[in-house]
Amino acid sequence: MSSSREVLIDADGLVLGRLATAVAKLLKCGYRVYIVNAEKAVISGEPRAVKESYALWFEIKTLRNPSEQSPHRPRNPVTIVKYAVRGMLPKDPFRKLVLLRRLRVYVGYPDEVKSMKLWRIDIPEARAARLRHEYVTVGEVAEYMGWRGRR
Repeated sequence: MSSSREVLIDADGLVLGRLATAVAKLLKCGYRVYIVNAEKAVISGEPRAVKESYALWFEIKTLRNPSEQSPHRPRNPVTIVKYAVRGMLPKDPFRKLVLLRRLRVYVGYPDEVKSMKLWRIDIPEARAARLRHEYVTVGEVAEYMGWRGRR
């Protein structure tokens, strides 16, 4: 089932933050968004510094029982991209949940999405080619954090 309110975005070579803002706007306008190749989105900055800043998430513990519990930290590219989009959505918890249900993120380009007739969107302002400095892919950050996905 496909309608004109369903869009496909290929994240290959797109800056994660700019991609997340565009997706959040589409979700708020009522679109169902499918993001493919999540592991190929890029995060701008010096690669070592970016990886270490994401690894700092694992040092934050809870006050209740810091030796055994800590908040959930995303390790795979799908949840890293969803986490970025979630940060761009309205702060109202119910509305945020409703909007996030319309978002589907995939590693690679699955056959189930290939068979769907979706409206493809390109986001030229989010292209990594426009960056003048270094960047690292979401897949590399996820592998640094322990993701054992595609190799």
